[in-house]
Amino acid sequence: MILETFPVGPLQCNCTLLGDEEAGEAIVIDPGDEIARIYRRISDLGLKLKQILITHAHIDHVGGALKLKRLTGAPILLNEEDLPLLKMMDEQAAWVGVATPEVTGPDESLTEGLTVGLSRYPAQVLHTPGHTQGSVCLHFAPLRMVFAGDTLFAGSIGRTDLPGGNGRQIIDSIQTRLMALSDETRVLPGHGPETTIGEERSHNPFLRKF
Repeated sequence: MILETFPVGPLQCNCTLLGDEEAGEAIVIDPGDEIARIYRRISDLGLKLKQILITHAHIDHVGGALKLKRLTGAPILLNEEDLPLLKMMDEQAAWVGVATPEVTGPDESLTEGLTVGLSRYPAQVLHTPGHTQGSVCLHFAPLRMVFAGDTLFAGSIGRTDLPGGNGRQIIDSIQTRLMALSDETRVLPGHGPETTIGEERSHNPFLRKF
């Protein structure tokens, strides 16, 4: 298995390349920027990109998806509840102070329970609204790993003061979906260092009561 996570763009979004060297296939999660770098790494590894998975439609996570699709032909998967955010890309770019990237609607919606990923490394989609209405986490159960987007961070949770955010909703999503996972599950968030479910259950100040 190939697993490489690296921060991209001005907001340092964690982009992840997950590959199966035996099958020659890969997925990329949240290619928000620096697409030439991501594409070069896929090419250097000799992998075919199977899917582009977007945890939510904020610019730092989705901004490079269409470029990567054009280079590789891989479909973009994003929960359709975040389509309104795609239509706000000019406004989102102004928040960050960058040029507006070209974006497109998803080829398939990341709906609750959908199986995505690679044949040997499948993931289940967990719909976890709160940071945005279409926020999802990707649970790779066989790998004991979850990609949490901006729902859960090491020692914190996603902000809810942007369009589509809801404070009560994000806590409910974390409580019912992520805290249901085993303590040893690795959490790879959308920004910052990785953590575990057990660590956040015990020490995250937003989750102490869970």
